[in-house]
Amino acid sequence: MPAMGNNNDKKLSLEEAREKYRIEREKRLRTDGIRQYKELKGDYEEFDRDPYVEPGFTRDAVIEDVDVVIVGGGFGGMIEAANLTKAGITNFRIIEKAGDFGGTWYWNRYPNAACDVESYVYLPLLEDTGYMPTEKYAKAPEIFAYCQLLGRTFDMYRGALFQTEVEDMRWDESTKRWNVMTSRSDVLSAKFIVIAGGVLHKAKLPGIPGIESYAGRAFHTSRWDYSFTGGSSQTLMEKLADKRVGIVGTGATAVQVVPKLAEAAQELFVFQRTAACVGVRNNKPTDPEWFKSLKPGWQAERTRNFTQAVTGAQPAVDMIDDEWTKMNWVDTRKLPENDDEALELERIDFENMERVRQRIADVITDPAMAELMMPWYSQSCKRPCFHDEYLPAFNRPNVHLVDTDGKGVNEINERGVIVNGVEYPVDLLIFASGFEVTTDYTHRLGFDPKGRNGVSLSEAWAEGPATLHGVLSNGFPNMFMISTVQGAQATNFVHSITATAQHVAFLIEQCVKGNIATIEPETSAQENWFETLFAQLWGIARYNATCTPGYLNSEGGGDMRSARAIAWMTSVLGFAEYVENWRQQGDLAGLVLTPNS
Repeated sequence: MPAMGNNNDKKLSLEEAREKYRIEREKRLRTDGIRQYKELKGDYEEFDRDPYVEPGFTRDAVIEDVDVVIVGGGFGGMIEAANLTKAGITNFRIIEKAGDFGGTWYWNRYPNAACDVESYVYLPLLEDTGYMPTEKYAKAPEIFAYCQLLGRTFDMYRGALFQTEVEDMRWDESTKRWNVMTSRSDVLSAKFIVIAGGVLHKAKLPGIPGIESYAGRAFHTSRWDYSFTGGSSQTLMEKLADKRVGIVGTGATAVQVVPKLAEAAQELFVFQRTAACVGVRNNKPTDPEWFKSLKPGWQAERTRNFTQAVTGAQPAVDMIDDEWTKMNWVDTRKLPENDDEALELERIDFENMERVRQRIADVITDPAMAELMMPWYSQSCKRPCFHDEYLPAFNRPNVHLVDTDGKGVNEINERGVIVNGVEYPVDLLIFASGFEVTTDYTHRLGFDPKGRNGVSLSEAWAEGPATLHGVLSNGFPNMFMISTVQGAQATNFVHSITATAQHVAFLIEQCVKGNIATIEPETSAQENWFETLFAQLWGIARYNATCTPGYLNSEGGGDMRSARAIAWMTSVLGFAEYVENWRQQGDLAGLVLTPNS
């Protein structure tokens, strides 16, 4: 096999790759870590404007008592609402900033957007809706439409408050209820709060000097402006035919966007700090006969099968059969027992990445460009991408890769982008810089709940998060969270969200059936839970220490305070099994329950 990134025919050794990984990582280390990104407010507020709703929306304020207020209308909030409905709890309100359900899939309407794990395990509650995804990897318009179908199936629109944000949330000890105030002057009193926001919804901008001075059209990919580009998610953006376009970022979003920009723009400049790991996608339409043949319970079984495959558990049958499940993942349920085993795991990882680098060398016709586009990091350092049109796009004469050698863009002026002293004037500047993932939880939410005695969540978590199972926190009775903060995480986000939402619905149902007024964890139970999570951390921490900076390792930063936000770091199946065993014990261990008087 030819060398990856060398100019000779010698196969790259593991030792050489390890050194290359180190060099490339150190180029990208920054002292500001996650602080390098800007918030979409003040001078950048326009980047956060919702382009998908008509301006001037108004409605009457809602003043009412409900059983549950759900914050967030993405998959987390929708799955929770469906679970509560199945349990007979239907007196709830859903507060959502966007103009409809969908969460990430409301905002992500950029060209070519699609799910990166197969639709049959990603779209939740398919057996409840009877819906058949049209493709193995559904596109964003179909996923958004499915979110709307979920809303109709479980009658969620009845209680939805769209284009609305929580401004204040306070616990009233005298009434044992939460009072919620919103940006639409709503005042809701609720026995239970479920916060299902803060994951992949708060867009971020790179803090590039001069970014505010750019005089052309600019937007974040999650606020795509088709009035400027023309076209749609799947059709030619004809208004770009005479435009020079720049896109900052080469992560999962850019991998999908670049091919569509390449076919439309007069010239496209792709500004790269770190190369993406891009494998084969091989999307295909769903076979209706196969879908009809699926037996009840198929989705849970298939979802479990996928998670087993991508955590190295090697199921007897690979139901998914795609590049995710063929990547020979290391078993995350166990850590290496000795140096020889650790070396073997490193070799497997290295060979997986060698195949990725070989694909780049095979597809990109310019050897120098292929060299720049090779990812020099281990396979779990960044979420891998899968696409069949991204790499070929760089063979087009109108597409230019501007590699920043790990430093990122130096400056932006009124005309365009400056890298290494060279100015690249552009008519349109697109930021494919993703969403906040590891910033403080209340910062991502946009509000700070006030619990018992008026103590805010940010104050209570001043030394880092403290929860039981990631869903309850002492001092905040009847407030449940669906997030990755001390909770479940998975390659298939919806698997982890589903496991957590089921757990939350179980706890709320127990309170309703048991005539319970308040529920919250003991502080000792919270610390025991953190110790359970922390026991899984050292192997992951050692791995991440060698990784190039990215959102998975807080841009190479982090401290003990941020470490307390860790999720269940091995398979979500382990989390689901743990909380299921806890539920089966029947005593709700670690919780303080106060009966209704």
